[in-house]
Amino acid sequence: MEKKEDKCWRTHVAFLPMPFQGHINPMLNLAKHLVYKRVKVTIAISLSKAKFIETDNSKITVELYSDGSEDGGESRTLDSYLKHFKEVGTKNVSKLIENHLNSKYPIKCLIYSSVIPYAQNIAKQYGLIGASFFTQSCAVNSIYYHVYHGHLITPVRGPQVSLPGLPVLETHELPSALSVFYPDQEDRSVLRLLTNQFSNVEETNWLLFNTFDKLEDEVVKWTAEQWPEKVISVGPTVPSIYLKNGPEASKHDSSHYIEWLNTMDSGSVVYVSFGSVTKLGEDQIGELAWGIKRSNMYFLWVVRDEEQHKLPTKFQDDISKQGLVVSWCSQLDVLAHKAVGCFLTHCGWNSTVEALSLGVPMIAVPQHIDQPTNAKFVEDIWRVGVRAKVDDKGVVRREEIENCIKDVMQGGRREELKRNAVRWRELAKEAVDEGGSSDRNIDNFIAALA
Repeated sequence: MEKKEDKCWRTHVAFLPMPFQGHINPMLNLAKHLVYKRVKVTIAISLSKAKFIETDNSKITVELYSDGSEDGGESRTLDSYLKHFKEVGTKNVSKLIENHLNSKYPIKCLIYSSVIPYAQNIAKQYGLIGASFFTQSCAVNSIYYHVYHGHLITPVRGPQVSLPGLPVLETHELPSALSVFYPDQEDRSVLRLLTNQFSNVEETNWLLFNTFDKLEDEVVKWTAEQWPEKVISVGPTVPSIYLKNGPEASKHDSSHYIEWLNTMDSGSVVYVSFGSVTKLGEDQIGELAWGIKRSNMYFLWVVRDEEQHKLPTKFQDDISKQGLVVSWCSQLDVLAHKAVGCFLTHCGWNSTVEALSLGVPMIAVPQHIDQPTNAKFVEDIWRVGVRAKVDDKGVVRREEIENCIKDVMQGGRREELKRNAVRWRELAKEAVDEGGSSDRNIDNFIAALA
């Protein structure tokens, strides 16, 4: 029997995220926004990532395909994996789209991760509208644009770089793969991947950015001037329940870490996480551990299972009354919790946007790729946090960690940082509220598809 809601879809959109968590999560959140606006959504997820995907929205269709890495292929070098994905994954995604051609709601648009620009060929093959989704900030992507076109020569030797729509950046504030200090093959591969996002932007119909107008106003305007009528900001791609309900969003979560947070005073806990990919050296993890402990602040620290052996011996016994170490948590539920007073973060774009959207001040400890640039904006442009200083070996020492935590949680800047964070939370909510800038952009996008 036909479901009632099946009669009222406005159009059908397929999502193809690169099979990395940092690409899947924001695209899945955008998919939820589209479903709310009566757009039928199918999201293609590789078999290798299927176990990591959770969606509480039964109206989103998840279709699985092989990217050729189920046998451990992700252990290949980045170049090898990408070559294999292009050969195997896109062929299987094409079959997936073909299966919908004669359905009641054939797919009208393919939204794909910008780092797989050749997905535009799939859209063209089946007569679909193509939309490239950029998962990093507009500022960072504009830097890659200048590298791609030869306006910025790498490795950048400094000391400063001045580009349209951006503040003056020190060399160490640029994405890591641009710097002379990161000459290895993996970083060259990453740089090639990220600059190639612009290899066929003239052919795609839309360029979608996970940002909002007031967050990156100048560089969004500059980017829109390069591709008139194509560029739109659709962020923050944070589920609306968190933007609307704030601390209430996680109120009924029974996870042990939420129950632990429920026992804490408002703003008393430091949340520490370096995302799903970043691998810290044992030295850095040790310095973090003792710096956090020396701050005497309560903390919740996410240390992935494969990283926990790097923790100092008996550390978890030493801090049993001060903090909690977990291997995973729902980051949005934690950031939305009233007990969390600051976020010690690597400044990945998803984490940065989530903290901004939920009004949480940050301690920036950037590691690689876009994170140094994001950290620059956190401290100097949005003024919602502090950047931890590294020593001559590139390590943030325990004294610096301790001082940064105390500065944000207790120091003279605490009220200023919190006030600014709350302001950005309100602006993020305003952008996605009905009639807000991103909401209007999404409506215009849908209207162009229908």
